[in-house]
Amino acid sequence: MSGTKALLKAINEAIKQQKWDEAIEAAEDVFQKDAKNYHAHIFLAFALDKKNQVDEAESTYLAATRLKPADPQAWQGLIKLYQRQRGRKLKQYQHAALKLAEIFRDANEMYKCQDAIDKFVDQARTQGDRAQYVDALDLILPESPIYPALEGRVPHPAKTYEIQGQIVEADEKRRINTLIGERRTRIGARVSEVTLDVKREVYSQSRLGYIYGQLINWATDDDVRRIYEEKLLQYCYERLVAWPPGEQKEREAAIVRKLANDMVIIRHPFRFAWDIAINWQDHKDIRDLDVTVLRQYCSFFPDSDLNRVIMAFLSSDISPFSKEPSQQPAAATSAESEDESEDDEAGGAPTTYVPLTEEDRLLMIMEGVSSADSLLALRLTGEYYQHVEEHESNVELMRKALDYLKLERSRTGLSFQNTEDAFSLYLGTALVFYQSPRHHQEAKSLFDGVLEHDPTSTAALIGVGLIYEEEEDYNEAIDFLGRALQRDPDNLRVRTEAAWVKALKWDFETSRNELQSCLPGLTKKGQVNKELLAQTQYRVGYCVWNLDTSKAARKSRSGAYAYFLEALKSNLNYAPAYTSLGKYYADYAKDKKRARRCFQKAVELSPSEVESAERLARSFADDGDWDRVELVAQRVVDSGKVKPPPGSKRKGISWPFAALGVAELNKQDYRKAIVSFQAALRISPDDYHSWVGLGESYHGAGRYIAAMKAILNAQKLEASVGASVPGETWFSKFILGDIKRELGEFDESISLYREVVASRPDEAGVAIALMQATVDNALDSLDKGFFGKSVDLAGETIKFAVQAPEAIKETFNFWKAVADACSIFSSVQGRLAEFPADLVQELLGDASGSRDIVDGDGVGASSGDKIGTELARVLHATILAHKRAVQLSANDVHAQAVAYYNLGWAEHRAHMCLPMKLRKKASKCLKASIACFKRAIELEAGNAEFWNALGVVTSTVNPSVSQHSFIRSLHLNEAGAHAWTNLATLALLQGDVQFANDAFTKAQSADPDYAHAWLGQGLVALLLGDKKEARGLFTHAMDISESSSVASRRHFAVSMFDYIVESPSGVPVTHLIQPILALSQLQGLNPQELAYSHLAALFQERTHEHTRAVATLEKICAAVEADYEVTESPESLKRFAIAKADLARAHLAAGSFPDAIEAAELALQLSDSESSADRESDRELTAEERRRVRLGAHVTLGLARYHLGEVDGAVACLDEALGESRAETNPDVACVLAQVLWATGRDEARDRAREVLWGVIEHAPHHVQAVLLLGVVALLDGDDEGLEAVVAELQSLRASDEGVTAGDQRKLGEVLRAVAAFGKGGDVEEAKAGQARADVMFHPHLPHGWAELAGLGGKEGKSAAEMALRVAVKGVAPRGDLAAEDLARAYAGTGRAMDAQTAVMVAPWEKAGWQALEEAVKG
Repeated sequence: MSGTKALLKAINEAIKQQKWDEAIEAAEDVFQKDAKNYHAHIFLAFALDKKNQVDEAESTYLAATRLKPADPQAWQGLIKLYQRQRGRKLKQYQHAALKLAEIFRDANEMYKCQDAIDKFVDQARTQGDRAQYVDALDLILPESPIYPALEGRVPHPAKTYEIQGQIVEADEKRRINTLIGERRTRIGARVSEVTLDVKREVYSQSRLGYIYGQLINWATDDDVRRIYEEKLLQYCYERLVAWPPGEQKEREAAIVRKLANDMVIIRHPFRFAWDIAINWQDHKDIRDLDVTVLRQYCSFFPDSDLNRVIMAFLSSDISPFSKEPSQQPAAATSAESEDESEDDEAGGAPTTYVPLTEEDRLLMIMEGVSSADSLLALRLTGEYYQHVEEHESNVELMRKALDYLKLERSRTGLSFQNTEDAFSLYLGTALVFYQSPRHHQEAKSLFDGVLEHDPTSTAALIGVGLIYEEEEDYNEAIDFLGRALQRDPDNLRVRTEAAWVKALKWDFETSRNELQSCLPGLTKKGQVNKELLAQTQYRVGYCVWNLDTSKAARKSRSGAYAYFLEALKSNLNYAPAYTSLGKYYADYAKDKKRARRCFQKAVELSPSEVESAERLARSFADDGDWDRVELVAQRVVDSGKVKPPPGSKRKGISWPFAALGVAELNKQDYRKAIVSFQAALRISPDDYHSWVGLGESYHGAGRYIAAMKAILNAQKLEASVGASVPGETWFSKFILGDIKRELGEFDESISLYREVVASRPDEAGVAIALMQATVDNALDSLDKGFFGKSVDLAGETIKFAVQAPEAIKETFNFWKAVADACSIFSSVQGRLAEFPADLVQELLGDASGSRDIVDGDGVGASSGDKIGTELARVLHATILAHKRAVQLSANDVHAQAVAYYNLGWAEHRAHMCLPMKLRKKASKCLKASIACFKRAIELEAGNAEFWNALGVVTSTVNPSVSQHSFIRSLHLNEAGAHAWTNLATLALLQGDVQFANDAFTKAQSADPDYAHAWLGQGLVALLLGDKKEARGLFTHAMDISESSSVASRRHFAVSMFDYIVESPSGVPVTHLIQPILALSQLQGLNPQELAYSHLAALFQERTHEHTRAVATLEKICAAVEADYEVTESPESLKRFAIAKADLARAHLAAGSFPDAIEAAELALQLSDSESSADRESDRELTAEERRRVRLGAHVTLGLARYHLGEVDGAVACLDEALGESRAETNPDVACVLAQVLWATGRDEARDRAREVLWGVIEHAPHHVQAVLLLGVVALLDGDDEGLEAVVAELQSLRASDEGVTAGDQRKLGEVLRAVAAFGKGGDVEEAKAGQARADVMFHPHLPHGWAELAGLGGKEGKSAAEMALRVAVKGVAPRGDLAAEDLARAYAGTGRAMDAQTAVMVAPWEKAGWQALEEAVKG
C-alpha cells in the first residue's frame, strides 16, 4: 500500500513538472499493482488530456466514474475535456453535466449544481447547432430530473418552451423547403406528391406539437397562450393534411376538431378554428346546426365571406331558425366580456350588415359564396338558390361544391356523407329544371345515389318524380310523388305536382279538383308562395281549357282565360300563362298583335316554352326576319327541351334545328347549316324540308355526293305512300340538278332543269340554271372531244335563250351564257355552218349601243374577207353578247369586272382567228382586249386571273408590261400553274431558255395535270436538241390535255411524224393511232389549217387508209390551187407541188394508176428546175425538198406505168429516180427498179437487175430487201456459189435483231426454207423443219417459226400451232408490235373452226383466215 502511495506522489510530482510521459508510465506502474486505483485513473486521464490523447483520456475518465460514480472529480475532468472539444461531444457533455449536477444536488451544493448546467447550456448555445441547443434546454425544463433543484434558478419553463418552439418551427420549415427543392427535380416527380411525402416524413419525427402543448400549459400570459393555441391548431391541421387515409389520419382529425371546438367554446376569435368547427359539422338537416355558434361567428368575423352567406340565409324566409329580436348582435356580444371585445381583429366593436330586401339578400349571398371556401357556405347557398329557383346558378355552384367536397374529404379524411347528399339533392333538383330534359339522366343518377343509403329521402323522391314527369312516364312519377307525399303530407308543392301529373295523364277532372283544393292553402301563405300559387292557378286553367274543348268554352273569358290572368296577377313572370293567353288571342280572339306579344314575352321569360317559340318563329319567318328566327330557335335549342334524354318516352322537337338551318343557309354559313339540319333529322327522320335543306347545305359546302344522297332521300319521301309533303316539291329537283351539274353529270342536270321549267316556266333562276348547265355541258363536251355534241348543245342554248322569260334577259348570267354558246362555234370551226345566225340576230336585236363599250374593236364592220363571213359573224355575236353583259352589270362592281374580263377574252379570240400575217401586229381586237383587261383590273385589282390575262394579250405588244402582269398575278396567287406557264412562254419568246425551263418546272409543281406546262418544257427540249425528251413531253401533254387544246395536238403530231420519218425500222401501226386522232380533232377545230390536214393524210397513208388520204389530199390541192389563183403566192405553189406528189403516191396505193400518173407528172413539172416557167420556184422549194418531191414522183410514175403494162416507161422513170438520187442513198428505190427489170423477162434487163442489187449490197451490205432479192435471184439462176454467199448473209441477218423487223424475220425464214427445199440431196421436209426450228430458236417470241413448224403436221405440228397462237396473242398491241395479219395467221393455223372465225374477225383482209374457215366448214 505504501508503494502505491509513493507512486501516486511521483505521478503528482511529474504532473506538476508537466512531465506527462513519466506521469503516464507511473500510472501504468500503479495499475500493475492496483488496477482499480481511482486516483491513478484521474492522473492518467489528466496526463493523456495534456498530451492531446483525447479519446484515451475520455475512456480513462469514464473508467474512473465507474469506480466512484458519486465522486465529482472524474466528472469534472471529463467536462473540462468536453469543453475543450467545443461542440463535438455535446451529447456526452450533457450526460456528464447532468451527473455532476446530481452529485452537487445530493451534496446540497446548489450553486455548483446550477453552474454545471448553465455552463453546458451556454456551451450548447455557442458551440452546438440549433437542434443540440434545443436538446440542451431540456435540462432546465420540468421533464428534467434536475429541474426540482434548479426551479427558481433557471428561466421560467414557458420562456424555455417558447425558445424551443421558435427554433424547431424555423428548422422544420427550412428542412421541408430544402427536401422539396431536392426531390422535385427527380424524373416523374410531382410537386404536390413530393410536398406531402416530405411533410409526412418531417412531421413523423417532429416534437413541435408537444412543445406547443407544454408551452400552452406553462404560459402565464393569456396572449401568449392564445397565440400558441392558434399555432398548435395550424400545425395539427398541416399534419392532418399530410397524413394518408387511415387510423393515424382519423386520430389527427379528432385532435384538430377538439382544438377547434375548444376555441369556439371559449369564444376565442380565431377564424381558422371557427371555420373548422362550423364546416366540419355534417348534419342531415340545416336545422340541426347550432344557430348560436353561427351568430357568434358573424359577430366575430363581420368581414368574412361566410358571414355574408350566413347572415343572408338567417334573414331569409327559408331559415329554420327563429329571427333575433334585435338586429345588433354585436353590441350584446361586446358587452359580455371586455377581453373578448379586445380580440376583434379590426380593432373595434364588430358590426354585421343585415339585408332587408330579397335583392340585397341575393346579392349578398352571391358575393359571399363566390370567394368562400366553405362547405357550409356552399350548402346554405344551394338551399337558398333552390328556394329562389336559380337553377342555372345552382347547377354551376353545386358542381363546384362537389369538387370542393372531394378535396376536403381527401384533406381531412372525413366522410361528409350528409353534406354530400345535400349537394347531390340540390344539384339533382336544379338539373331537373335547368335545360330540361337534357340533364335528367345525371339528375336521376344523383337521386338514386342518395336513395341507395337513405330510401326515405323526401327531396330525392320528389326529384325522381319530377324527372319521370318530364319524361312522360306518368305512372312512375305518380308513384314517387305519392311516396314523398306520404312522408310530408303538408307539402303543398308535392301535392300540386302530384295532381298535375294526373292532368298530364289526361285525367283533367281529378287533377282540377286536387289543384283547386290546394288553392286555399296557398292563398293563406300570402306572398311567400306566389310562384307556386301562380303555377297552380295556371294548371287549374289548363285543366279547364282541356275539359271543354268547344270553341265557345275556350273563347269564354270566365273559363280558363280567367285562371290564366289570375296566374299572371300572382306572378307576372310566369311564362306558361303567356303561352296559353297567346293561343287564346291567336286562335279564338283573333288578335294577332296581342298573341305575338304574349308569345314573345313567354319566350323571353322561359326558352322552354316551345309552343310559343314555334309560333313566334313562324311569324318572323313569314316576315322574312331570319335573324330573329335564328335567335328564337337558338334559345329553344339552348333550353335543352328539344332532345329527349336516352330512354325517355317523350318525342324530340326538330323544328328549332330546321329553323336554325334555314337561317344559316340565308347567311351562307353552310357548315353550321349542315349541323343544324342533321340534328333536326336525327329527331325527325321523315322531315322532308330538313332533307332538302340538308342537301342544299351540302351543295353550298361543296360536298356534292352527300348532297345528292340527301336530296334523293327527300324524293323518296315524295314518292312514299301516305307521306304528306307540305309545299311544292319542284325545289328538290332544282337542287338535284345543281348537284348533278357540279358533279359533271350535265345530261341528267339538264333533264332535271327542263322538268322544272316545264312546270314553272316563269322561274327565272331555273331558266338561268338550265342555260348555264347547257353551256357547261357544251364546254365539257368540247374538252372531251365530242365536238358535234358541243355544237348541238350551244345551238340549244341559243334557241332556249330566244324563248326565255323576258325577266332574265336583263341579267348578267343570261348574256354570259349566250356569249359562251356563241364562242363554241368559233372553237369548233368545222361546224360554223350550223351557227343559228337568225336566232342570234333576233336575240341581239339592235346592238348599236353595245358597240360603243370598247372603242375601235371593229365589231360590226365588214371583216369577212379576212377571217371568213361565217366565223366573223360568230365572233361578233360573242363580243356583242359580252358587251350586253357589261351594260347590265353596271351596278355591281365585281360582276362588271368579270364581264370586262370575259369581253377581253372574246376580243382576244377574234384577234387569234385572224390570219398569221395579220396577227403579227396589234389588231383592233387585240387593242380592245387590252383595254378590257385593264378596265377589269381597275375594278378588281386583287384578281390574279385578270393580271394573267393582261400578260397574255400584251406578250407580243409590250413584253415588259406582260412580264409585270404575270409577276403581279403570281404575287396574288403563287400556285397559279397557268401564270407560271405563260411567264415561261414569254421568256421563251425573249430567248431566255433557262428561265423558261425553271418556270415550266414551277408550273408542273403547282399543278402536275396542267398540260401546257409539259408542252412548254417539250419546246425547251426541242430548242436544246433533245428530240426524244421533247417527244416524251409532248406525248404526256397530249395524254393529260383536253381535246380542245390545239397546241398540244399540233406539237405531238409533228414530233411523232418526225420520229416516224427518222426511225430506221418500221413503226408499228398502233403508234400511229393517237397522232391520227389528234390530227382529226385539229381538223374538227380548225379545218383551215391545211398543213395539219396534209400531215393527217401522210399518217393515213401509213395506216393504209388510202381512200381517206386521197380525199384529204384532193381537198388540200383544191384549196391551195384556189389560193394560188387569187394570190399567186410562191408559198402556195410550193405547197401545191408537195401535195400533188403526195396525192400521186396516194392514188398509186389506192390503185388509181392513171390519176397517179397525172398527179406525178404535174408534180415533176412544178419541181423541174430546168423549166424557165418554174425557175421562180427556187425561192420556194429547197434542194432537199425538190429532191424528195421528184424522187417520189418518179417512183410513183414508174410503178403506175408498170401496173398499166408500160414496163419500159416504168424502167425509164425508175432510172430517172436513181439518176436524181444515188442508189446508195435510196436502196429501196434500187430494189424496186431491180424487181421491175426482172419482171420484164429479158436477159439484159435481168443482168441489169443483178448489177443494181449488187450495187446496193456494195454500199449497204445489210440491206434486208436487197439480200432477200439476191437470194431469190440466185435460187432461180441455180447459182450455187452466189447462193452460198447470200445464205450466209441471210443467216447472219436472222440471228440479228438490229434493224430487222418481225416482218423481215418472216421473209428471211421463207427464203431460207425455200433454199433448203430446192437444195441438192437430203430430205426436203426435214430440211424445211430444221429451218423452222432455227427460226423458233432465234426468235421464240415471234409466231412465224412456230407457224411454219405447225405446217409440217404431226403431233409436233399441232403443239407448234398452239404455241404460235399463244406467242401471237402476247405479241400484239399494247404488249408488242405484231401486226393483225400475223395474229390472224396464227389463229388460222390451229385448224379449229372457232379460231378460224376469230382470224376472220381480227383481219378480214387476210385470206389465211378465210381459207381456214373454209376447210373447217368442209370438214
